[in-house]
Amino acid sequence: MKAVKGKPPAAAGETAREVAASRLYWMAAGCYVALTALLFVWLIWLAPPPESLRSPVLLIFLLPLVLGLRGVLHRRRYTLQWTGMLILLYFIHGLLAATGAAPQRWLGAAEILLTLGYFSAVMLILRRGKQRHKAGQSAG
Repeated sequence: MKAVKGKPPAAAGETAREVAASRLYWMAAGCYVALTALLFVWLIWLAPPPESLRSPVLLIFLLPLVLGLRGVLHRRRYTLQWTGMLILLYFIHGLLAATGAAPQRWLGAAEILLTLGYFSAVMLILRRGKQRHKAGQSAG
């Protein structure tokens, strides 16, 4: 992509509302989808809560992730911002599970890795976009 006089080139597909479909974005999206799938399998099959608590626990754990899924898959900058903060709650849950009972330790460790991968990738994506925006404003 060619730079316009005095302005740095923007990443292909990056706009004010959407981030570019880079490798970093695909890593973040993969971590997000994998975390959603991990929690679903965890709560339904691997270590389900008691039958009376299953529906409320599924709603509490999966609903926030499912609400953000469409925006993450459509590369929406605002959705990446709020899911980046939301994912910190799942990081805490993963820490508690990883230091808890033996059967759920590996699930907690997997949750920690996925949340760290998502958070790191999203913060780098958003930082890069902010730097490009500032460079574009100072040049124009």
